[in-house]
Amino acid sequence: MAQVPQTFLDAPAVRTWCGLALRALGRAREEIDAINVYPVADGDTGTNLYLTLESAATAVEAVFAGYATGTGRPSLPDAVRAMAHGALIGARGNSGTILAQLLRGMAQVLAGDGDTPRGDGTELRLALRRAADSARQAVAHPVEGTVLTVASAAADAAEGAEGDCGNVARAAYEGARAALAATPGQLAALARAGVVDAGGRGLVAVLGALVEACTGEPVREMPEQPGAAVHARAQAGAGTCADAAETGGPGSGPAFEVIYLLEAGDAAVARLRARLDALGDSLVVVGGDGLWNVHVHVDDAGAAVEAGVEAGRPYRIRITHFGAGDVHTGGGRPAREPAQRAVVAVVPGEGLAGLYAEAGATTVLARPGEPPASGELVQAVRRAHAREVVLLPNDAELRHTAAAAAEQARAEGVRVALIPTRSAVQGIAALAVHEPERRFDEDVVQMTSAAGATRYAEVVVAEHRSWTTAGICQAGDVLGLIDGDVAVIGADVTATAGTVLDRMLQAGGELVTLVVGDEAAESVAAHLEARVRESYLAVDTVVYRGGRQGALLLIGVE
Repeated sequence: MAQVPQTFLDAPAVRTWCGLALRALGRAREEIDAINVYPVADGDTGTNLYLTLESAATAVEAVFAGYATGTGRPSLPDAVRAMAHGALIGARGNSGTILAQLLRGMAQVLAGDGDTPRGDGTELRLALRRAADSARQAVAHPVEGTVLTVASAAADAAEGAEGDCGNVARAAYEGARAALAATPGQLAALARAGVVDAGGRGLVAVLGALVEACTGEPVREMPEQPGAAVHARAQAGAGTCADAAETGGPGSGPAFEVIYLLEAGDAAVARLRARLDALGDSLVVVGGDGLWNVHVHVDDAGAAVEAGVEAGRPYRIRITHFGAGDVHTGGGRPAREPAQRAVVAVVPGEGLAGLYAEAGATTVLARPGEPPASGELVQAVRRAHAREVVLLPNDAELRHTAAAAAEQARAEGVRVALIPTRSAVQGIAALAVHEPERRFDEDVVQMTSAAGATRYAEVVVAEHRSWTTAGICQAGDVLGLIDGDVAVIGADVTATAGTVLDRMLQAGGELVTLVVGDEAAESVAAHLEARVRESYLAVDTVVYRGGRQGALLLIGVE
């Protein structure tokens, strides 16, 4: 359903913006990671932006949840302050830290600064200018051709726009697109790799979401750069030493990335900036009102943390070693040589655990009603004992848990890619194209594409009466869920599963995967196999026993 055009921003519009921006960054995450060559070619800018925005969106949802049981609804200041605070505490990496400051700058204007906020075009113009200026001030040594340039261009374009917030947002978006296209001409590292700035690409996605939130109309997608994923990673790998002095990467550049939240006063933070600037580069300090997010690249990680201790109270400290794929944690390195790459997957039943294990994956069993905690996923990553890990949560509800586990694993020196699989059948599709001998980014892209091209469904029994997207169901009804939404309500397992499968195959498909739970009759799979064989001649079917997986049946169509 199309969004209703907004002549001004309010709290629901901010909520919509966060949701749309998160989805846009999710779609672009792998592409952005692949073109990440500045300031360090570590291939995680898209992921860092996504995690930062996810924290912002979660904070906004929490505000709305707080009003759900009472009267009234959140105000615009409530929403934008939550957005900015969530981004600040969840900021990841250089790009995520700058994005947090951009959102904070916008919030300072949209929250009213003591006056009654209007959220109209005029305020949005001022908010975009404040965002660009404050982000530039937060960076110790601003460099043109980066996200800072794109943010400034967006603010410049917005200042020339007239009308409501939709017109202003669209002008900012178009200005940012044009500035992004010009970044290779401003920064040598980008020109050599043949790519645009990764952080700027992420900001364009966020501004595109703002346009859609304000106008109800999706913007045109950014064109994918031909061969960008392969080209950028090849350039980054081949040119690391040559670019080190410029990018701050491995070689002659600092060895560690240090990030922490800091409780401190303004004067102490000013002294901290000067000290960290002398220790390293890529220094970004964002925040205010006693809470700051500090990011810096240094050779002496301990000195950077000690500087934070002298300034105030640092916590959530993350130290990443760039060159060796290791993290300076003070612990000993295991005697056994780690594998290069592994897959860690959450699976809903013993049968699938065996299947995944046969394919080489390290598994975490999620029993019905007992989802794994992030600590269990971290332990699985440790068991996998690899330098690179692909993490498959296989459940939409495990998104935040898996993200937290991935972040912890990265803090321990493991390069982790989180593929947002929402069902075990998507994980099966990803595993089917997994090739450990490929470059990590190429392997992740292929696995992500395979998972994304797999529609998923499940057949379950309703536990109680409730409203669904397909109507009211009663306890004991058989429910067919397609891509997470109830699509069919029936009384018979076989008939309901057949209807679900027919609906999925209406959109086409070449392979049907059936994962049958212990509580489903053997005849269900046999019936569906026959149905596909007779009605869909070009479609193949594979059947697995899932064990005690909760759902009677899982279905995948790819």
